Amino acid sequence: MHSVLTPGLYIVATPIGNLGDLSPRASEILLGADLVAVEDSRVTANLFRHLGAKGKMMPYHDHNADAVRPGLVARMGTEAIALVSDAGTPLISDPGFKLVRDARAAGHTVTTIPGPCAAIAALTLAGLPTDRFLFLGFLPSKLHARAESIAEIAAVRATLVLYESGPRLSACLTALAEGLGDREAAVAREISKKFEECVTGSLSQLAERYAEAPPKGEIVVVVAPPGAPEPASADDADAALAEALTRLPASKAAGEVAKKLGLDRKALYARAMEMKG
Repeated sequence: MHSVLTPGLYIVATPIGNLGDLSPRASEILLGADLVAVEDSRVTANLFRHLGAKGKMMPYHDHNADAVRPGLVARMGTEAIALVSDAGTPLISDPGFKLVRDARAAGHTVTTIPGPCAAIAALTLAGLPTDRFLFLGFLPSKLHARAESIAEIAAVRATLVLYESGPRLSACLTALAEGLGDREAAVAREISKKFEECVTGSLSQLAERYAEAPPKGEIVVVVAPPGAPEPASADDADAALAEALTRLPASKAAGEVAKKLGLDRKALYARAMEMKG
């Protein structure tokens, strides 16, 4: 006998591989929900078989979300509606945020049942800094769009985390090396499954490794943050000051260059006066 759930939306994280990772609380919510919104009913049916039950499911994915969402939100006033993705935490590179937004706007209770997430699991395996990280989802598949996306985040001082498919992995790693420099990285796959692995090396080394043998399974790429920038040289400072002095008085030129290059403003002002005089 399962406890009666309060009406509203329940965001339920499901295993990314090992079904033993499903939490007791997640099991209780899935078994007690009046309806479970799923990406693929075939995938979630396997999870219900593991629980020894049949769940009442409704497909909810990118292709039908706009049509289905209003009905789901309306039902949340009197029913407990659970949301799951095929694997991991819903909304993380999966559809769902609009459902949460509309549920809140309608005044319904929204509850999260935390659990597995491939991006976070890969971070724990990679041995790279975790104090700051940026999740990128999937990069664009087209070359130009992918290069633009990489250029946008090249200067971000954080570890990067992204998802990729096996056939595209080597090309993605090569593009990252070209756009970011040959940083340290890790490729994690089959997390929590029998053949779990996490391979580390430079981006170019990993690209070469997977060029001839694209891996199978769910893949997470983790890329180290950029190294500390080289300190500006005296020549760099003089060149920047000379350019700034063509537009600004010495005090403002010194301030601009100090901010740009991370140098001492007073010393730059003194040098600017020398250059002017």
